[in-house]
This record gives sequence, structure tokens and C-alpha cells, in this order.
Amino acid sequence: MSENVALIIRFRLMGGEDVSVMSGDFDGEPEAVAAIARAVDERRSLVLMRARYDREADVHGVVINLANVVSARVSKTDSAEAGQYL
Repeated sequence: MSENVALIIRFRLMGGEDVSVMSGDFDGEPEAVAAIARAVDERRSLVLMRARYDREADVHGVVINLANVVSARVSKTDSAEAGQYL
């Protein structure tokens, strides 16, 4: 089993707001995208146990209600080159 990597997960909310979370809960981008898609399909929240909200120094558990999320982007870097929302 590989070591989990730090990923930046950015959520675009219905109101146009962006929420950024750094998470160490996944082995890579494909696993994170699959977990987000599964949570959306099952109409449940996404639970992250090793996350930093808005660049906080401490790691916390975070529950994200995906009901108001329009799109999400997962990347190993947090920059303009990471791509646009769909």
C-alpha cells in the first residue's frame, strides 16, 4: 500500500464561492475523484479525516456537504496551471 499524498481539493459552490481543502486521505488523484463522485452519486457528505481547511496549520477531520457543490477539482498543486473547473 502506498503512502497517502497531499492533494488540493477545490470545490465550487452554487453561490460561486470556492472552498479549498488540503487532504492526505487518498493515495492519489484518481482515488480522490472516485470518492467524491461516489459521495455525490449516493447523496452523502464527503468525510476527510486528515484535512487542512483554507491553509490552516493543523490537520482536522472535515465533513463536506456536497449538496451545494457544482464542481470539484483535485490536484497535487494549487495554481492556475492546475486547470479550470468543468
